[in-house]
Amino acid sequence: MSIKITAELVKELREATGVSVMQCKNALEEAGGDMEKALIILKKKSSSIAMKKADRNAKDGMIVVKEGNDKTILLALHTETDFVAKNEDFVNLANKLADMAKDEGIESMKAKSLDMINEVVQKVGEKIELGKVEQIDGTILGSYVHNNKSATIVSLSLGTKELARDIAMHIAAMKPAFTKAEDITDEDRKKVIEVFEREVAESDKPEEIKKKMLEGKISTYFKEQTLMDQMFIKNPEITVATLLKNNNAKLISFIYESIN
Repeated sequence: MSIKITAELVKELREATGVSVMQCKNALEEAGGDMEKALIILKKKSSSIAMKKADRNAKDGMIVVKEGNDKTILLALHTETDFVAKNEDFVNLANKLADMAKDEGIESMKAKSLDMINEVVQKVGEKIELGKVEQIDGTILGSYVHNNKSATIVSLSLGTKELARDIAMHIAAMKPAFTKAEDITDEDRKKVIEVFEREVAESDKPEEIKKKMLEGKISTYFKEQTLMDQMFIKNPEITVATLLKNNNAKLISFIYESIN
């Protein structure tokens, strides 16, 4: 025997799930007014709802960083608009997924993430997808998150957490393409040379001067793009390499991610 679908029942289901009134009413009608069955129907349908939104561009979102014992997790969760990226359900989801990655491991989190994501898709009505999820290990870790849209984690040998955080902040601001000069490949150099050759060719200077101009432009470009050669943002009198040396520290690794 079916139960009459009352406004109170719809309200109760909506409060339990957060989905629209119409979705709750339809689920209750399909379930014959049975609340438990309606919950199952909504959960079953949440996957198909997410599939219908799969062709949309999830270009916005947020980045979460979670620190654990000798490890730190960076997780990016994408959605379509900044409005949803600030939604409480979306923010809670991103933090829950990051906590799961920290406590249970990244692969375990990924295995459980789809159902959790689909439930929130059903609530907010936008595509949501998991982005980069990485773990960085070390005893001296520092992180910096800017407006939940970009984040960096740095691992040092020796030094302090404060130093690691300062370097993470520097990386977030300066976005180096290379860590050290040795990372620059011949292909990297070739592309840069081609760009500046065209620029120098337009000058009316003598060839010998043009050659020096080209060498100077290439050298300056790579110094500005190489972390160890960059001038430290909090003290432009020294490079990042000098900063590390002055603190008897060594950069082990870092990760950086940005949305937008």
